[in-house]
Amino acid sequence: MNRELNIDQNELVGAWQDRLPQVLNAGDQAQVMADEADEQAIRIHIATAGHEMYSFDFKCQYVDSREVSVELVDVERDGRTTDERTEPIQELAHDYTRHIHECAQSLQSITNP
Repeated sequence: MNRELNIDQNELVGAWQDRLPQVLNAGDQAQVMADEADEQAIRIHIATAGHEMYSFDFKCQYVDSREVSVELVDVERDGRTTDERTEPIQELAHDYTRHIHECAQSLQSITNP
């Protein structure tokens, strides 16, 4: 049974901004923003810890009140677009996607009350 997401987008962004840093790797920085084009989605920017200076942009869209779809939008290294097909970047993107799903699951108390 699909249940529509019934939460204010700003409240959702705030909850994600509070929770996401707790599930990421130590030192990683996250910024969560509303998706202006889709009220059922948020945009997530993650800057990796360490000297690689990678940053990842994801779109996280709620399929229903319990499930999210995560899409990698862009990867940059030191402010420049980089090839996201390399194995190290794919591994990092997969790891961050897993963390995003983990965060969504931890927020079910507000998205699926």
